[in-house]
Amino acid sequence: MIDRTRLAALYAREQELFVSAHPRSAQAYADANHLFGQVPMTWMNKKAGAYPIYLDRALGNRVWDLDGFEYIDFALGDTGAMAGHSPAATVAAVQQRASDLGGITTMLPTEDAEWVGAELTRRFGLDRWSFALTATDANRWAIRLVRALTGRPKILFNSYCYHGSVDESLIVVGPDGEGMSRPGNVGEPVDVTVTSRVAEFNDLEGLERQLAYGDVAAVLMEPALTNIGIVLPEPGYLEGVRELTRKYGTLLINDETHTFSAGPGGATRLWNLEPDILVIGKSIGGGIPIGAYGLSAEFAASALARDDLDLIDMGGVGGTLAGNPLSMAAAKATLENVLTDAAFEHMIATATLFTEGVQAAIDRFGLPWSVSQLGARTEYRFSNPAPRDGTESNEAADGELEDFLHLYLLNRGILLTPFHNMALMSPVTSADDVAAHHVVFEEALGELLGS
Repeated sequence: MIDRTRLAALYAREQELFVSAHPRSAQAYADANHLFGQVPMTWMNKKAGAYPIYLDRALGNRVWDLDGFEYIDFALGDTGAMAGHSPAATVAAVQQRASDLGGITTMLPTEDAEWVGAELTRRFGLDRWSFALTATDANRWAIRLVRALTGRPKILFNSYCYHGSVDESLIVVGPDGEGMSRPGNVGEPVDVTVTSRVAEFNDLEGLERQLAYGDVAAVLMEPALTNIGIVLPEPGYLEGVRELTRKYGTLLINDETHTFSAGPGGATRLWNLEPDILVIGKSIGGGIPIGAYGLSAEFAASALARDDLDLIDMGGVGGTLAGNPLSMAAAKATLENVLTDAAFEHMIATATLFTEGVQAAIDRFGLPWSVSQLGARTEYRFSNPAPRDGTESNEAADGELEDFLHLYLLNRGILLTPFHNMALMSPVTSADDVAAHHVVFEEALGELLGS
């Protein structure tokens, strides 16, 4: 249905427009001779334009680049800035901690940490909390704990899941139905099938087949896949996962780092889930680095009772900067004043407007696409029906089409997350912002389809 010659010509035109409009970003990129990949982190090269746009400033759901352009930001740091950029309450708390009180990192606890732990318990139900600087580290430390307490060596993941840069998670279902290293996996320390098992999302039969080996310490999963595009659970699937993990004596870890968009207590509260451990990161600090993992009371007591586990010094769980006063102050302010229950009501309502508008455009142009929504997060997919597992979602990707849409939107002041067609709503994202996206999105489709 998509004329690829027309698509290529439109994309080339948009590239010319981008380059002519962004000379300062071009110069900054050309001058970055001391950075690996010319950027602070190599994934910043994931872009539709000829080079990244360089940030000048950001506030709320707006960012401005070095060339003076303003953008409505639906990427929001791929969830890291779900609270909006530099929310006032978070900034005030960080300034007070860093400047007035002093003590950015001290290796000493603060009372803010207990407040944050209690609030996370209220939202998610897990009894005991520990903190990291990223969800990646929180996942790594949770994995070490479940291996230690179960005596089992392997962790089971869903194909094309996302749990940060956790070595064990870079596994997908191969052509033979068994696990293999995810394509592009960089320098894996061991063959990932030694440490991990894998099953497709929404596939209870495949999950049970893997759990039956009896060597899986925990299933580590997102309640909905997000980073391969949103893949929602089918009715009964998550309940089936919990039944099977209990049947085979396997623990369940929910990674809510992205699915926190489902509501103030994430998918765990929304769908009444009962994980043994829950991991969250990014957004709860309002942009200040943080990760956290919550443990059931029973699991926490079992871990602390083990004299052979070094949870104090060099046992492999923890980091010097973890739980620092600045992160704790930021998390308290963000959870108390920014990502509140009321804020989520607004964010989800705004995301629903986004979903409805995109679906209306898809219908108007007769495209075989779909839209998936997870609370404050929504995403359009180049397939209909929407993919039901990670492999299907990966196969539904269309890099050329995605790059064109991203670049067309960017050139007209709209940012989507660079890794897929995801739009995330912040507490200050408005209906007018959503309407602005829809105008440009329909213009792009009209040019693409020649109508």
